[in-house]
Amino acid sequence: MQQQDTAQRHHRGGIYFEDFVVGRKYEHRLTRTVTQMDNMLFSNMTLNPQPLHIDRHFCETETEWGQPLMNSLFTLGLMIGISVNDLTVGTTIANLGMTEVKFPHPLFENDTVHCTTEIVGKRESKSHPGAGIVELHHRAFKQDGTMVAECRRQAFMRMRVQP
Repeated sequence: MQQQDTAQRHHRGGIYFEDFVVGRKYEHRLTRTVTQMDNMLFSNMTLNPQPLHIDRHFCETETEWGQPLMNSLFTLGLMIGISVNDLTVGTTIANLGMTEVKFPHPLFENDTVHCTTEIVGKRESKSHPGAGIVELHHRAFKQDGTMVAECRRQAFMRMRVQP
């Protein structure tokens, strides 16, 4: 269920530590249809020569998928990136980590991705006054509702009120 957003937002659009509510789920507005070019560019930029991502003939003749799989790290980055406009632009100090990263179903070229984020925890920083740690559970789905990725992310977030 989408709850009313009453957060006082940063002028760039992100929300501050104080306004993250544990249990709140966000349905992100942005969606993205992934392409062969996304797969090729990302795989080549990261020096990943895996034919599973960049060689259609290999995939058609030697894999169970019959077509290239989207690079999983591209999928992870896209899933988190889709959440940025709604949640963290201008208010993130740093990402602290990502855990429980899973890709339960494949994502293929021409699939359209939509994402959700649930706030699963938060605490004030013990070492940095004016900041806190928020734990987010991101999930990505393709157009038919099949979940293709999920992870928990720990983000170091600014507080609206500085000490």
